[in-house]
Amino acid sequence: MAASAASTASAASAPRPEVSFRRDLSEWRIVLVAWRLLVLQASHPVVAAGMEEHSTYRGHPWRRIEHTLGSGRRLFQSDQEQLWREVKRLDRAHRRIRGTTEDGRGYDAQDPATRAWVLLTLFEAVAAMRELSGEPYTAAELDVLYREFAEIAAVFGLPAGELPATAAELPGYLRRTTAERLEFTGTARHLLYDMLHEAPCPRRLRFLGPAGWRVLRSLVAGVVTELTVADLPAAYRERFGLVRTRRGALLSGLLHRGGRAVLTRLPDRYRYRAPGGRPPSRPRRMPRQDTRPPRLDRFFREVLDQTGDGWLTARDLQAMAHNVCWQLELPEDGEARVYAAFEAWWEQLRTSMDADGDGRISREEYVAATLAGCDRDPAYLEGGLLPALRAVFAAADTDGDGLLDFAEYRVLFDGRRVHPAELSHGFRQLDTDGDGVITAAEFLRGFVDYFTARAPSASGTQLLGRA
Repeated sequence: MAASAASTASAASAPRPEVSFRRDLSEWRIVLVAWRLLVLQASHPVVAAGMEEHSTYRGHPWRRIEHTLGSGRRLFQSDQEQLWREVKRLDRAHRRIRGTTEDGRGYDAQDPATRAWVLLTLFEAVAAMRELSGEPYTAAELDVLYREFAEIAAVFGLPAGELPATAAELPGYLRRTTAERLEFTGTARHLLYDMLHEAPCPRRLRFLGPAGWRVLRSLVAGVVTELTVADLPAAYRERFGLVRTRRGALLSGLLHRGGRAVLTRLPDRYRYRAPGGRPPSRPRRMPRQDTRPPRLDRFFREVLDQTGDGWLTARDLQAMAHNVCWQLELPEDGEARVYAAFEAWWEQLRTSMDADGDGRISREEYVAATLAGCDRDPAYLEGGLLPALRAVFAAADTDGDGLLDFAEYRVLFDGRRVHPAELSHGFRQLDTDGDGVITAAEFLRGFVDYFTARAPSASGTQLLGRA
C-alpha cells in the first residue's frame, strides 16, 4: 500500500511528456491573459513612464499588443540567431526610453530590475493561463519550464540575482514586487478601464462601420475589464482595492475552462499561433472625385498621428522613426540617420504649418498647408518628406544594391500586420515597370503621386491600400 501511494504521488508530481514553455506561450489561449499581462507590466512605474512618454499605445493599442506578443514570440520561440537579433533590437529601442516623470522621478527602460519584471510577467502569464483553466503545472513541470525560460532570459545579461533562481522562488518574488514596487499607475488604470472604450477600430473590422464598432467595442471593453480584474493575482487586487465580482469569476471560469476544452481537442495547426494568411478583404470601389484631400487626411490619421490625439507633434515623427528602426532592426548608425531625417522633416512641418508656435499641427492645418505647398512649389516635398523617405529606402535596402525586392519591402511595411493581398498591391503600385524590384526613383515617385495626383489612377495613390 505504501509503495503504491508513493508511486502515485511521484507520478502526480512528475512533468507530463513534452512540457515546453515555448510551445505553451504560442497557444491561442494566451490571448485570454494578454490584457492581464499588459496591466501587470504597466503597473511598474518605470514601464508606465516609458509608455506615457515614449509609446503610442493610446493611438495604436493593437500595435502595442502585437509588438508585445510578437517580441515575446521572437524571444522564446525562435532560433538562437533570431533571439540575439531581438535582444539587440530591444536594447536599441530601450536606450532612448529614459527621462524624468512629472513628480521628479527618473526612469530608464534599461534598468535591470524593470527588465527582469517585464520578462517574468511573460513566464507568469503562461503559468496563470494554465492555472486559470483548471490544469495547473505540477511543481516538476514548473521547474522544467523555468529552466527553459531562464536559459533564454540569460541572453539579456541581467546582473546575478535579478531573476529568481528557481520556479519555487517566483511566487515570493511576485509578492514582494507587488508590495514594494508596483503602483496602480495612471497607465495601468487607463488600460484596465478606459482604453478599450476609446480604441480605434482594427482594420479587419472596418466593415462594421462606426456605429457597429462602438457597440462591439463597448461589449468587449466590459468583458475584458471583468475578466482581467478577476484574473489578476490576489495580492495585486488586495493591494489596489480591486474587487473580483461573482460575475467576473463566472466569466473567467467559462472562458478559460471553455477555451481549454475546445483548443486542446484541436490539431496543433489550429491550437498554436503561427504565421499564415487571412481571408482577403473585399476590394472597395474607387471614388471618382478628386482624392487628394481624403488621401492627405487619411495619411495624417493612419501614418502621422502616431499618438492618436488628433495633433501632429515632434513626438509623432519620433515614433515613426522608432517604428521604421524597429521593423528593420537597424544598427546604431543606421538608426541615427533615420532619426535625423525625421527630425528634419518635423522642422519643415513645424516652420511651415505651426502658425501659433505651440508645437503641434491639426489635421486641417496639415491638409490645407500640404495642398497649398504642393500647388505652389513642385519641390515642396523635398523640404522634408522625400529626404526622410530616402533614409528609409537606404535603411530597407539591406543588401545595398539600390533596389527593394519584395522580401525587403515586406519587412519595411511589416508583412505580418498587413494582409498579403494589400502588401502585394502596394508593391505593384510602386514597381511601375513590373520588373519585380523597386528602385529609389520608383519608391519616391509613388509617394509624390500619393501627395500630388488629383486623379485616383496614378501609381502611388493606393499606397495605404485601396480606398
